[in-house]
Amino acid sequence: MHLRDLIQFLAELSENNNRAWFVMNKPRYDILRAEFLELVTGLITDIAKFDPAVADCNPKKALFRINRDMRFSHDKSPYKTTFSAAITSSGLKKPSQGGGPAYYFHIDANGTLLVAGGEYMPPSDRLRLIRQQVIADAAGFGKVLKNKKLNATFGGLNQEGKLTRPPKGFDADAPHLESIKLKNFIAWTETSLKKKIPADLEKELVAVFKDAYPLIAWLRQVKQA
Repeated sequence: MHLRDLIQFLAELSENNNRAWFVMNKPRYDILRAEFLELVTGLITDIAKFDPAVADCNPKKALFRINRDMRFSHDKSPYKTTFSAAITSSGLKKPSQGGGPAYYFHIDANGTLLVAGGEYMPPSDRLRLIRQQVIADAAGFGKVLKNKKLNATFGGLNQEGKLTRPPKGFDADAPHLESIKLKNFIAWTETSLKKKIPADLEKELVAVFKDAYPLIAWLRQVKQA
């Protein structure tokens, strides 16, 4: 897709985040959205080659809406300044909907490409199940933590929001205690598209997602509540 055009559109949107500007620039958005949908459609096909579970993911449902939910936010800007998508085996994007682990990426107004795999901020019941599975399958989870490609690409699991003490109901001597303290079970990496536009973005995304697959596969073993 035309990445420079997308970044320029998002940058302008961030400075003119109002309905009048968006309506005037809707034709630009429609073209970029169609290109983004084409990219996600190709990604699903490519990911399915090493992870068949996502083969039936609907690309249109994988895309996030650009309209923001302002009902419970102090920020009343009507539009997101990212193009984003989450590819899952369930077809659901949000953890609260039971979406489970996802291959996620977004491009923002600063030209930052974030690529991730796993579960970000799962609801409390789901998080507890994941933590319990860490203990029940300590050996299997240990293999994920030691996976060379996962660590080389992402630097391990993201530590954002990590607890300082063991969560309630978990002993201080539990296996992989530091991971049990995590609120997210996700790995992500960020690059600047302003510094370098990939010759084949789809190919690069697939390579990163493939390195996240061991974490995705392990998280799928966690039974839903």
